[in-house]
Parts: sequence; C-alpha cells; structure tokens
Amino acid sequence: MASTRGTKKMSPSARRRARKLAVQALYQWQLAGASINDIEKQFREDNDMKSVDVDYFCELLHQVPGQVSRLDEAISPLLDRPLDELSRIELAILRMGAYELLERQDVPFKVVINEGVDLAKTFGATDGHKYVNGILDGLARRVQQDKADKC
Repeated sequence: MASTRGTKKMSPSARRRARKLAVQALYQWQLAGASINDIEKQFREDNDMKSVDVDYFCELLHQVPGQVSRLDEAISPLLDRPLDELSRIELAILRMGAYELLERQDVPFKVVINEGVDLAKTFGATDGHKYVNGILDGLARRVQQDKADKC
C-alpha cells in the first residue's frame, strides 16, 4: 500500500535533495545510533532546507528505521554477502530504495533506481553504484511481479 505521507507535488530536484540528506542522516543513524528526532533536528539546523522536500526527507528518515527489519528482509535474498558486510553507505541507500519501491508506488521504479545509483556514485565506493543498481533493479522486478501476480 502506498504511503499517503509526503504526497504533495514537489519538484524532482527538491526530492533529490531530500534523498541526499536522508541518506546522510540514515548513515549517521546506522553508525552512531542516535535518536532519529535528534538527527532530524541537527539536519534541519545544519542545512538550508528551503529547496528540499522536507516532508519527503522526514518520511524517509523516520520510516526507513521504523521498517528496517522488513526492508532488510526484502533486500537480503538479492545480496551476495551478509548485510553486515555491506558498506554502511550502500546499506543506507539500499534500505531507502527498498522503502521507496515497497511503499511509494507513486514514485516510478526507474526513478528509485537512478536516484540510488546517483547517491552511490556520490557517497559510495568506486563501483558501489553498480552493486546498488543490481540490487534495486532486482527488487523492483520482484515488486512488479508481486503486483502482477495479485491482478
């Protein structure tokens, strides 16, 4: 079921900036284990949020940790190694992408994959974007197949 949060129409660039900040915040959450509310407060204070889809940033920041077990279950069968062997930034990107693929049916799967790849190119290891692309593409195919099977 698609989320109703953050559905007001925002520019693609505002969404892109929301994802960029969200993945950084999720990375911080994974490493430091700080409270999501504290991380959100810090990001709101430290970043110019005028050109960011703040609702989408908040949705990603709060929903991904809230559904982390479900998201990890969705991506784990597609991985070639255990979750704890992934780089923390790639894990944050994969979890965020999995959330969007599973919960945000209003976001085209190609957008989710492209944004994940771009984030991995920006923040990940040299070829991390290729790995992220493969995992998100595989999950998108599964989600599409599940939708087709339900029809």
